[in-house]
Amino acid sequence: MPRRNGETARHTKRPRSRPLKGEETEVKHVVETQGLSPAQARELVRRYGNDWRKIEEAARTYKSDD
Repeated sequence: MPRRNGETARHTKRPRSRPLKGEETEVKHVVETQGLSPAQARELVRRYGNDWRKIEEAARTYKSDD
């Protein structure tokens, strides 16, 4: 079956239903260091992966919105 828009079977963009290995540890770290809720921290880790600079910047915007 031909692929559309350059998609490959291994690189389709779908939201993950389960955390990646180690992701919950990263979420816990963000919760403890940035003072965010687990849901907020999980969103940031899924959005930015392990780019801690971007996670910290986004966490500051969450805190300033409160």
